[in-house]
Amino acid sequence: MSETVERSAETLGPPAGKPGEGSGLGAFLKRGGLAFLRQREASIFVVAVALVIYFKIAAPAFTTKLNLVNVSQGTAPYAIIAIGEVFLLVCGEIDLSVGFIWALSPFLMQYFIDFYGIPVVVAIVLAILSGALIGSINGLVTVTFKVPSFITTLGTSFVIFGFMLTTSHAQARGLPAAAVGIGHWFGTFAWSEIIWCLALVFFFQMVLTRTRWGLHTIASGGNLLGATEAGINVARIKVGNFVITGALGALAGILEAFKNSTIDPSAGGYTPMFYAVAAAVIGGTAMAGGSGTVLGAFLGMFVLAILSDGFNLLGISSNPYQIILGIAIILAMISNVYLTRLRRTGRT
Repeated sequence: MSETVERSAETLGPPAGKPGEGSGLGAFLKRGGLAFLRQREASIFVVAVALVIYFKIAAPAFTTKLNLVNVSQGTAPYAIIAIGEVFLLVCGEIDLSVGFIWALSPFLMQYFIDFYGIPVVVAIVLAILSGALIGSINGLVTVTFKVPSFITTLGTSFVIFGFMLTTSHAQARGLPAAAVGIGHWFGTFAWSEIIWCLALVFFFQMVLTRTRWGLHTIASGGNLLGATEAGINVARIKVGNFVITGALGALAGILEAFKNSTIDPSAGGYTPMFYAVAAAVIGGTAMAGGSGTVLGAFLGMFVLAILSDGFNLLGISSNPYQIILGIAIILAMISNVYLTRLRRTGRT
């Protein structure tokens, strides 16, 4: 009850007659600014805007259509799997195998089409469901046998990678001829990846912040004992979030295969996973669980893509990018801690 009253007070803001606040435009903007700063996505949004402005000035080619396509394609696939990692991090877990699901799913699609004659759309759906199945295995092993998800998904990473290398003979191959016709919707169109990404970000941000599943995910990571005592089926929540992550990893891999017009066993691996986790952390998701934001993860990956592309336009070696990435993660964690304190004390 008190929490409801508190939230209502936040929504209404201070009364017009409160001393020192005033009721004019200045006071309204001040209250709005403070409300904005309390949002988890605030700091990374400001950074993203500042970087866009800087690279627009430093390298005018940054805002050309071709370069914006490059930035969008550098953002979208990693942001898609970052969505799943956010849900897992929020409930106190992590998936190291999602990058290998990324690499495996196009091979599965190709097997279904070329060896079994399955229609392309059905083959894509089956490949995504295969990613979800792997996610369910990760989740079931983690919650049933109480194996840390870091270890579970590390093990499945090797299994997936070995299976893929064995069955593909470590050889890249082109897309099935039958699949080329619908490639426009899955990556060959320049903006298709970012369209998929934005739709998924919007949907899962709503799931995390506006649905019971999201509430239970946050509760499971924030207070496991309390969530269990409140009747939340924590095991089901965690397995479900592993399933979501596996399916999103498979979708991202298929989108990348269509974009590159090739199916490559060396694609994926740990790199997409690390970028996804980095984006989630930079965007405001707590590694310790209990809080996170899908929109923030998207903005975090957008910032990383801007930095990578901007360095390239300025002729700067890509090597310092890794240094900046590491610093950004550390600063993001410090910022998260500070903003969490601000939100707790402030109701500012």
